[in-house]
Amino acid sequence: MGLTIVARNYRPRAGAGEIDIIAWEKDQLAFIEVKTRASDEFGAPESAVDPEKQVYLERAARDYASRATVDWGAVRFDIVSIILTQPPEIRFFRDAFRPKRTL
Repeated sequence: MGLTIVARNYRPRAGAGEIDIIAWEKDQLAFIEVKTRASDEFGAPESAVDPEKQVYLERAARDYASRATVDWGAVRFDIVSIILTQPPEIRFFRDAFRPKRTL
């Protein structure tokens, strides 16, 4: 996808939330949540990133952005959805949800 991965499984020191993958794409820092399911029988994997999960992701992302001195306006949240069929179905949702813009 052309992104440069800079961190995996990032947890802030406070322990609230975890970011699966953090990557740069040009001048944007992407916080990427990966969701995998055996099937979509109970819904698409990306549907598990509900508003409550988004709060935890944003909290961890704010911690990382602050420590890395990244402008909050230069971040986005993506989702990678994987269904373990043969062959696996992999979907990439760029800018899947919007964070609050103030830091």
